[in-house]
Amino acid sequence: MRKTAGAQRNIGAYKSRKECVMMEWIMEQVTKLSDFMYYPVLVIVLLAAGLYFTFRTKGVQLRMLGEAIRVINEKPDKEGKVSSFQALMVSTASRVGTGNIVGISTAICLGGYGSIFWMWMIAIIGAASAFIESTLAQVYKRRDANGDSYGGPAYYIESALHSRPIAVLFAFFLIITYAGGFNMLASYNLQSTFSAYSFYNPTVTPWIIGAILAVLVGYCIMGGGKRIVKATGVLVPVMGALYVLIAIIVMVMHINLLPSVLGLIFKEAFDFKAILGGVAGSCMLYGIKRGLFSNEAGVGSAPNAAAAADVSHPVKQGLVQMFSVYLDTIVICTATAFMCLCSGVVPAEELAGAPYVQQALSSVFGSFGPIFITVAMVLFAFTTLLGNFFYVDNCLAFIHKKMPSKTFMTCFRLLAALVIFVGAGMSMGAVWTIADLLMAFMTIINLPACVILGKVAINAMKDYEKQKKEGKAPVFHAADIGLNAAELDYWD
Repeated sequence: MRKTAGAQRNIGAYKSRKECVMMEWIMEQVTKLSDFMYYPVLVIVLLAAGLYFTFRTKGVQLRMLGEAIRVINEKPDKEGKVSSFQALMVSTASRVGTGNIVGISTAICLGGYGSIFWMWMIAIIGAASAFIESTLAQVYKRRDANGDSYGGPAYYIESALHSRPIAVLFAFFLIITYAGGFNMLASYNLQSTFSAYSFYNPTVTPWIIGAILAVLVGYCIMGGGKRIVKATGVLVPVMGALYVLIAIIVMVMHINLLPSVLGLIFKEAFDFKAILGGVAGSCMLYGIKRGLFSNEAGVGSAPNAAAAADVSHPVKQGLVQMFSVYLDTIVICTATAFMCLCSGVVPAEELAGAPYVQQALSSVFGSFGPIFITVAMVLFAFTTLLGNFFYVDNCLAFIHKKMPSKTFMTCFRLLAALVIFVGAGMSMGAVWTIADLLMAFMTIINLPACVILGKVAINAMKDYEKQKKEGKAPVFHAADIGLNAAELDYWD
C-alpha cells in the first residue's frame, strides 16, 4: 500500500512537472509572437499610420487642439442623448486605469528613462490616428430603435469596406482583449499593490483579492450595483486630479532632480546603439508598448464610445477622442513618470510595477504613499473593468446582429468575472504578454482599415473647417464630402 501510494505521488508530481513545462513552453511561444508583432510589425504600422495621418491632416492633433477643448463642453441638441463629454468619460474610464500607474512604472524599470520619450511620441503621433478612427466611427454609426447611435470599427469596416468577415474578426479580438486580456491585467495590477503590506501572502492574497473584485464587478455588470457605478464615476475624476496633484508635490519637493531626469530621458531615448542592440527590451519598444496600452490610439476601442455621442458633426468626436489621448498620456502617465523619477528612488527590474510607484511615494509621504496608490488603483481598476464591458457589449451585438439573449449574456458575464479572478493569481510577465498580444491583433486590423478609409475622415475635417471659417455652426451632410446618404444609416 505504501509503495502504491508513493508511486501515485510520483506520478502526480511527474504530471505536475510536465504541465508546468508545457505552460512555460506555451508562454515562451506567446512571448515570441508578441515580440514579433510589436517589432517589426506594429512599430512600423503605428508610426507609419500616425505620421501619414499627421501629414494628411496637416497636424490636426496640434493645430485643432484648442477646438477640441471647446467642443468637449457642447451639450447634445436633445435631452437624454449622450454628450461629447459623456463619450469622453466612457473612453477615458477605459484608457485611464492601472496602465497609467503600473504600466509606466514597468516601462521605466525594464526599459529605462528613455521609454518616457517614446511614450510621448506615440501619444502625439497616435493622436492623429485617434482623430481618424473616431471620426469614421461617427460617420458610419447606426441608429437604434430609440433613435440613439452606436458603432465602432466593426461597423465602419462592414459598411465602408463591405467585409463582414474582417469586421467580425475585429469584434472577436476586441471581445477577448477587453473581457479577457485587459481584465486579467487590471485584476493582477490591482492585487499587486497590496504586496507592500505585511499581511500580503503571495500564494493566498492574490486569489482573495481576485475573488472580491470578481464578485463586485460581476454584481455590477449583472445589473446591480448602480449606486457603486455612479459613485465611482464621480470619484475617479476627483482621484485623477488628486493623483496629478500628488505627483506635482513630489516633483516640487525634488525640483533639483528634474533637470537631470529630463536629461536622462532624452539621452537614453536617442541611444540608438543600445536600442538596435536589443530592440525587444529597449526603451523604444517599452515606451511604445506601454504608451499604446495606456492611450489605445489606433487600437479601435475608443471609437465604440465615440459613435454613441450625439453631435452635429462627426469631426467633433474625432477631436474629443484626440484630446483624450493627451489627457491620458501627456497628463496622467507623465505625472506617474515624473513622480517616480523625481522621487530619488532608482528604478530597478525587481521594482517593476506597483512597488516602484509605492516606494517613490513612500520617500515623500511615508506610510501614506502606498495607501494612496492602493486606493487610486482600486478606483482606476474598477472603472476600467466596467468601461471595458461597454465596448464588449457593443461588439457582441455586432456579431449576433442584435443583443444576445439574456441567458447568453448571463453566462458570458459569469465567465468574464471568472477571468478577473484568474488574472489576479497569474504572473506579471504572463498577463502583460497576453494583453499586449491581443491588443496588437486589434490594432493590426483597425489601422489599415483607417488608412483605406482615411480620406472620408479628412474630407469631413475639411468640411468642418470650411463651415467654421464661414462663421457657421458645423452641421454634417453626407453629400458635402462626396458620400451617398443612402449608404449611411444615421446621417441624412
